[in-house]
Amino acid sequence: MADLKTQFDTAVAESKQLPEKPDNMTLLQIYALYKQATSGDVEGKRPGFTDMVGRAKFDAWDALKGKSSDEAMQDYIDLIESLK
Repeated sequence: MADLKTQFDTAVAESKQLPEKPDNMTLLQIYALYKQATSGDVEGKRPGFTDMVGRAKFDAWDALKGKSSDEAMQDYIDLIESLK
């Protein structure tokens, strides 16, 4: 577990130094995997229609509902590795 957490923390740091900025869909996936790994399933109400960015983030995170923290960490690590 500690090894996975260390790899995850390294991937988070590396995500801020990617050679080029990922497209919006990839950024949403990075966000959703990070939130699922660190906070678990999404809670609260979906943002209103006027908050398009908030809604997109909520929906991306909500799509991962039920994925374990470890799975989300591993998927995050794999995604960041693929973007390097």
